[in-house]
Amino acid sequence: MENKGKKTIYISTTELAKMLGVSRVAVFKKIQKGHIPADKIGRSYAISMEHVNEIISHGRSKILTDEKKTEINKAVQKVIKEYGETLKLLGKE
Repeated sequence: MENKGKKTIYISTTELAKMLGVSRVAVFKKIQKGHIPADKIGRSYAISMEHVNEIISHGRSKILTDEKKTEINKAVQKVIKEYGETLKLLGKE
């Protein structure tokens, strides 16, 4: 079925990068790997808003909550406490 009468709205890779908070290069890599569906128009890529909504809603599940941040900080402190001296020595190499 075709969407007759409906025009697809596209955004640029730069606009998507700003929305996701990543670099344009990261967006290009995801397009090349097939993680982001995009249409090539000349030398540029355009991403339909339909796909953008899916990408953004999928990315929200990966957002760090305060609880996850606290858990990560505890793990980092534990590693520093247990392996701090070793990490210092590795940093000097």
